[in-house]
Amino acid sequence: MSQYRRLYCPGCCYFFTVVTYQRRPLLVANISRLREAFRYTKSKKPFIIDAIVVLPDHLHCLWQLPAGDLDFSGRWHQLKRYFSVGIDTPINDRQEKQVWQRRFWEHLIRDEEDWEKHLDYIHYNPVKHGYVSDPSEWPYSSWSRAVAKGWYQQRPWRNLEVLGLEIEMGEI
Repeated sequence: MSQYRRLYCPGCCYFFTVVTYQRRPLLVANISRLREAFRYTKSKKPFIIDAIVVLPDHLHCLWQLPAGDLDFSGRWHQLKRYFSVGIDTPINDRQEKQVWQRRFWEHLIRDEEDWEKHLDYIHYNPVKHGYVSDPSEWPYSSWSRAVAKGWYQQRPWRNLEVLGLEIEMGEI
C-alpha cells in the first residue's frame, strides 16, 4: 500500500484538488448537493474558502484553516461522505460508493505570491479546460467574489499560459 505523506500545519492555507471516480461528470450536475456538503462540513468543522472552482469532474479550492487546527483530511472525508450519500452510483468490493477518487491532492501555501498563483489557477481552470473563454463566464467559481473583494483590481488578471504557469496542481 502507498505511503502518503501530508504536510499538516495548524491554521495554514492550503490548495486542494479533488477528483471524481474515473472522472465522472458528477459535480456540476449535482451542484446543489455539493453546496450542501460544503455548508454541512463548514458547520461541523469551520474553515474559510478563499477561492473555489467546480468543474464537472474535479474541483480546486484554497482553504484557510482556523488557528491551531490542522484537520483538512477530516474535513474532506466528511464533505465527500455527505455528498456521496445523495448520489446514486455503484458500490465497489470495499463497500465504497464510486463517487470520488480515494485521495486528494494538497499543497501548503508558502507565501502571498504562491497564494496569488493558485488563486489565478483556480479561476483560470474553466478556460484551461475549454469550458469558457473568460473566467467571468463560468458560474461555478468564486471569480465574482474575488473581483468584488478587489483581488483583481489590485493586480491585473494574469493569463496563466502567458505566464507559463503549468505547475503541478494535482490534475491526474
